[in-house]
Amino acid sequence: MILLDFKKNYILDNGFVQLRPLQADDFKHLLPYSLNEPELWKYSLTPGNGEENLKKYIAMAIEGRANEKAYPFIVYDKRFNTYAGSTRFYDFHQEHQTVSLGYTWYGKDFHGTGLNKNCKFLMLQFAFEHMKVQRVEFRADNNNKRSIAAMKSIGCTVEGVLRSNCASADGRRDSIVLSILKYEWFSRVKRELLKKL
Repeated sequence: MILLDFKKNYILDNGFVQLRPLQADDFKHLLPYSLNEPELWKYSLTPGNGEENLKKYIAMAIEGRANEKAYPFIVYDKRFNTYAGSTRFYDFHQEHQTVSLGYTWYGKDFHGTGLNKNCKFLMLQFAFEHMKVQRVEFRADNNNKRSIAAMKSIGCTVEGVLRSNCASADGRRDSIVLSILKYEWFSRVKRELLKKL
């Protein structure tokens, strides 16, 4: 059984980054990215570029939490004392003890700084050690090489590609599927990821 109280405000923090539940008034923290870095959503099925899209993006994320389907976070980089982006748990399957991790984006200044690895470590630790899941899944547009490389670098295993599995702004997209299993987390992924932080 996945132990997650959607009404509880979980805060994940390791001194480098803090993840706290996304709220409607976080719009003001994320708007500069939405206006100045619209390319961040090039591969996103739910774009947050532009003021209206960002409002919809945040509303959808918060609605997902209210419906117990997602748990979105805003990402705060403690090193630079600023908000850096957003990420979330989604696609919970209580009966199968699985969850997906995604909808992750950060401003360009945070790419390659170690922020993503710190965020993923906190979320994976929470998923496997608090929620007690058996599997964490990741998906991305198969053309999104940066995202795929990032997922591989934290220890994900590629499972395959779902061909033309969903609509996209350009028509259809192929989605790559990756995962980390519980035994992999405890036997190697946690240790190897800690070394990279």
